[in-house]
Amino acid sequence: MEKMSFSERVYKLCSKIPQGKVSTYKEIGKVLGKGQVYRAVGRALKDNPYAPKVPCHRVVKSDGSIGGFKGKIGGKNIVEKIQLLEKEGVEIKNNKIDLKKYGFTFS
Repeated sequence: MEKMSFSERVYKLCSKIPQGKVSTYKEIGKVLGKGQVYRAVGRALKDNPYAPKVPCHRVVKSDGSIGGFKGKIGGKNIVEKIQLLEKEGVEIKNNKIDLKKYGFTFS
């Protein structure tokens, strides 16, 4: 059996985040056991070939701020990420999400 690439492992974890919840780049990195790889997680999600089946819009920064989407840090793509999250019932105030309310951790 072929070993899964880092990106494929990120996509597999990301696909487990339920609608109405978010996880963080850091949380995904911790589950992968790779230390501080949150930037590598972000790079993998930037190139996500499985969207929307793998819901990369459900991954945000550790402080609850939105982060990037589709390879962009600001602009139209972030508006789209916010719209997708709000459509799923996630409240966003001042471009931040309350991780205590909407945060998802992998167990």
